Amino acid sequence: MKTKYILPILIALPVWIATLLPSCSLDYDPLDTYSDVTEGVDDEGAATVAFKDKAAVTSHRQTLLDLFKNGQEHWYLDMLLLAESHADNAYAGSPNSETTPFEVNSIEGSNTNMRRDWNGHMGNIAQANKMIVFVDSVSDPALTEAERRQFKAEAKILRAMIYFDMVRIWGNVPLVTSVAGDITSETVEEVYPAYFPPQTDALTIYRQIEKDLLEGLQYAPDNDPRNKTQLSKSVAHALLAKVYAEKPLRDYDKVIQYADQLAADGFGLVDEFGDLFGVTLSDPNAPPSQTNKAIDAKARNLKESIYEAQFFPGNASWVTWMFGRPLDDWTFYFTWAKWITPSRDLIRAFTSEPGDKRYAESVVFYECDWSIYYPANHYAFMYKTRSAYNSIIKLRYADILLLKAEALIGKGDFNGAAQVINQTRRRAGLPDLSASAKTSKESITNAYLKERRLELAFEGQRWFDLVRLDKVEEVMNAVFDKDEGRPPMAMPYTSLSYVLPIPQDVIDQNPNLVQNPGY
Repeated sequence: MKTKYILPILIALPVWIATLLPSCSLDYDPLDTYSDVTEGVDDEGAATVAFKDKAAVTSHRQTLLDLFKNGQEHWYLDMLLLAESHADNAYAGSPNSETTPFEVNSIEGSNTNMRRDWNGHMGNIAQANKMIVFVDSVSDPALTEAERRQFKAEAKILRAMIYFDMVRIWGNVPLVTSVAGDITSETVEEVYPAYFPPQTDALTIYRQIEKDLLEGLQYAPDNDPRNKTQLSKSVAHALLAKVYAEKPLRDYDKVIQYADQLAADGFGLVDEFGDLFGVTLSDPNAPPSQTNKAIDAKARNLKESIYEAQFFPGNASWVTWMFGRPLDDWTFYFTWAKWITPSRDLIRAFTSEPGDKRYAESVVFYECDWSIYYPANHYAFMYKTRSAYNSIIKLRYADILLLKAEALIGKGDFNGAAQVINQTRRRAGLPDLSASAKTSKESITNAYLKERRLELAFEGQRWFDLVRLDKVEEVMNAVFDKDEGRPPMAMPYTSLSYVLPIPQDVIDQNPNLVQNPGY
């Protein structure tokens, strides 16, 4: 009788939930499959929802620390498509049904990237929840109370980071903070809502993010300058600054507080912008070629990096193949059109003031075999992920420092905001902002948005900046007329464009979800 309802429910289960059921193979992360190896068993030999011992807990902790590194498609590749190509920084690059809708504003719930991203993020939420819910029930005395508190704190910071991305992309999303129990005929009414959760309003999601970060701060490890892959207190500080800049919880005093806390944690701008994205070449005096390849990243764990995924020779990143020439192998996978092609509008912004060092570190021109957006003999590519050994930086101090400028603008301190903006401008080789840039909120806001655009190009920030400051319609409805390389706009941007469509197949699986207005 206990299996009466299992089969029909399993058929309808969303992908991200199915990955956590005992009977399912977990292709997403085989190391985390529920089994007798990783999970405890009761006296009758049935699997329980508890870690078997400390080794299982520490193994799962490593799984959580590796989620950003191993989830490059939804954490990074698709985020750049959304934040850069759906904004004015880039074209889609390789026109197809996956990418073009982001470029021309015709995204629908059937988009395969949206489905991949939703399932990836919700699967990651489930992995974080597993640690948060079960670590305290592990009976192994080798697992200390301090370790339990730290691992739970790290998982809460991770869950907050994931939900922060989700709520900015989709708005109202399901809030899942528990792990569903077994489905039987006796428990189906109780656990069914956990498998098919409804959407929660964005404000409540932000409140949960805030709660997770503040609780995580208590027991997360301190920043380790030698290892920026950790879910540290500084990661929580950075996320809190970003969260308090968003409209639902906007508190400019707290943005400034947490930005200043990062400085107290030891973070700052590196002297040379290119050190963040550079590579070490086999022959630094020769032009790149088949015999002069990148052999490693120029640097990792710089004082400006708050949270990053690191890749090394022998454990390299594949995502660089998608953006341009991988400098570790000059001709490898360079026979098909790449994603995230820098736009002419962005290039004009970079060259509007001569001498901006960031331009050459962000955009590069190569000869290629296609001429979709530029002539094949002088084709633009994004350059910040230029080899398989580059770190992918998720949180960078310059981002948070500039958010402090945004907060100062919001508080009416235009001179103070200009002083912050001038820090990144000086590093870029540009003069301080002119006096006219500080005369009104409009002028300083325009200078600020331009600075963030150039400083953070191809780092997944532009779209969210436009949304946060209500600039989507103003900027995006105008760019198609002034950027001759952009295909025609399919639909004008409106207030309904600020969130994206829920994947339709997710709605089909979960009757408690409703599509976002406008899609």
